[in-house]
Amino acid sequence: MSARDQLRRAYGGRVPGLLGARHSYAVLCPLAEGPGGPELLFEVRSASLRRQPGEVCFPGGQVEPGETPEETALRETEEELAIPRREIELLGRPDFICSQAGFLLQPVLGLVSPAGLAALSPSPAEVAEVFAVPLSFFRETEPEMYVYDLLPRVPADFPYDAVGVPPDYRWSRGKVEVPVWRWQGRAVWGMTARITADIVRHLD
Repeated sequence: MSARDQLRRAYGGRVPGLLGARHSYAVLCPLAEGPGGPELLFEVRSASLRRQPGEVCFPGGQVEPGETPEETALRETEEELAIPRREIELLGRPDFICSQAGFLLQPVLGLVSPAGLAALSPSPAEVAEVFAVPLSFFRETEPEMYVYDLLPRVPADFPYDAVGVPPDYRWSRGKVEVPVWRWQGRAVWGMTARITADIVRHLD
């Protein structure tokens, strides 16, 4: 088989992913009707979890082989909150996040039915609590905004001569914005807050 045919077979019909991504994750952004209008549901991660204990997040997890982000988000929500997937109406996909840590985070927006809310029962092993915040709060309240720098750390033995650049080469730098919303003693922040801000932006 020629190289051209091999490439055609490898790339024909292929769905592109994030180059170099080690993992891909999906989360559900669960909307529900509250007393004063639509609300977003958030989890507080169990204190016993090894990664990010006690942090506020959306339900979700790693995309398994053969799964779509929607399937992952619904599966993880059912596992973490016991909300049956049939009780969630998928509304679309907010913008995804490419993390500097080398993974892709893909949010899925879904509307939880009253029956789904009635079935909600957080898994103690993963979820400490669930709380709801009216969308109107996020629309009317600007988040606190913090920024940190991404600085290159180039190895001392980098082959500057071989690649044709001087030792004082100006490597690309970056910045990461970290929004924080405070709500009744809890903090919605980081990637979860960035996804929330994207949802609010599309409402406005």
